[in-house]
Amino acid sequence: MKSVNIYALTRLSNPNRLQVLEKQMSKRDFGLKIKDWEVESLRMLSNKLEEVLGTIDGLDFYYSFHIPRLGKEFDLLRISEDLVINIELKSYDVDDDKIKRQLIRNRYYLSMLGKTIHSYTFISSKNRLVRLSNGKRLIETDFEQLAEDIKGQGKVDNCHAEDYFKEEEFIISPLTNPDKFLSNEYFLTSQQNDIRYHIIKKIHAGGYSLQGFTGLPGTGKTLLLYDIAKGLTTKENKVCVLHLGYYPDELIVLNDRLKRIDFYKGFEAGLYPNFDEYSAVFVDEGHRLTREELDYLIKVTKEKALPLVISYDIEDAISKSAAPNEFSTILESTEGFIKYKLTNRIRMNSELSSFIQCLMQPKGHHRRNSYPSVSVAFATSSHEEETLTRMYKNQGYVYIKSGSDGAQYDIGEVDASIATCREFDRVVMVIDGMFEYDSDDYLRCFDNEEKVRQLYHGLNRARYAIALVIRGNEPVLDKVLSIIGN
Repeated sequence: MKSVNIYALTRLSNPNRLQVLEKQMSKRDFGLKIKDWEVESLRMLSNKLEEVLGTIDGLDFYYSFHIPRLGKEFDLLRISEDLVINIELKSYDVDDDKIKRQLIRNRYYLSMLGKTIHSYTFISSKNRLVRLSNGKRLIETDFEQLAEDIKGQGKVDNCHAEDYFKEEEFIISPLTNPDKFLSNEYFLTSQQNDIRYHIIKKIHAGGYSLQGFTGLPGTGKTLLLYDIAKGLTTKENKVCVLHLGYYPDELIVLNDRLKRIDFYKGFEAGLYPNFDEYSAVFVDEGHRLTREELDYLIKVTKEKALPLVISYDIEDAISKSAAPNEFSTILESTEGFIKYKLTNRIRMNSELSSFIQCLMQPKGHHRRNSYPSVSVAFATSSHEEETLTRMYKNQGYVYIKSGSDGAQYDIGEVDASIATCREFDRVVMVIDGMFEYDSDDYLRCFDNEEKVRQLYHGLNRARYAIALVIRGNEPVLDKVLSIIGN
């Protein structure tokens, strides 16, 4: 979206007309729902600034800009080469602590730009303007100060706001970008920050507690878990992380560099860590725990009065017959368990997420008008499957192998069990003749139900594009074509 001149925008008082004009001025893809009080606040602000500045030339702001995957919105932003001016709008008098927290949170996200940040809030009902100091104190100010900031900022580039905010640089996985995780070059979403706050608050209360959070693949569970673990370490406190499943080289890097966190490959060879060394226990990929392992963890952390935090996957998209693991039911019915749920996909775009949900169960899921990031090819033989898979690999796709797929040829595939700990820009996978849809419209695999889970989790490793090679399975092909051709 482009910046808009807030004075020119607010010469209209009718919100419906203003919404149409704003869409045309900002070049955004959709129309905003602008409330009456927002129109009045913008008009008052722009009138005051025009009066002080004597011109409206500097009143170009990005209005109501939203960073989708971070779940963050800013009322007004003005961005130049070395300075950002952020103004938040309020229609009524708000508690100063709430104003301060919002401006501090805004600075947290705006710091990704690497520029000086000047933060203001305008309360229109009180004609009150406050700013956040460098020492994070809320200070009364006036429009002369804001006008000086605007004049000192000088000319701004009228590029698209999205060009400034490269989300992919700051939405990371610790297992894909360990260096960025170690140097704190990442952001948590608003939802992640809220869950983090409540979990740490409970831990600081002391004693045993059982907490966990779940969500679809790509909602940032591992990043949140590791961030909480890192935030709890001190010279006196050491924590441990039990990572279930494949143990990648990146975890070895984290284990070597984070001296107050010990990472374990689950319960290797049936051995349990000595929990006496730790002040908290964390479990990643908790849905892989057996009932006996979960019972042991709860028992020992209770005995030692340690907090236990578990992250685990939601597999609602998979038929219960194909995913018989009832871990979530067992954990969530445990006495005292506190559950949180991540709902915002941050690693994967909404298009791919929608396609995967529809692929696993076409009935009952909303389909998009198009899926430009999804490619489908049909093979009538193993030779054609190999040829097509190689084609995608040459185009930059990573071939994730599930079950016995690809056993007859070697093109440098990544095994599904390894892929669950990583993410890739593009992923290609094979659906063979053993897959079918059952009476409830769930995708099943009658020779090996585990392949359904591997397909689901493998496709969820993709950030930007998915390709499916369907071999000799016309019924499944017809379902897929009905999804992408909707």
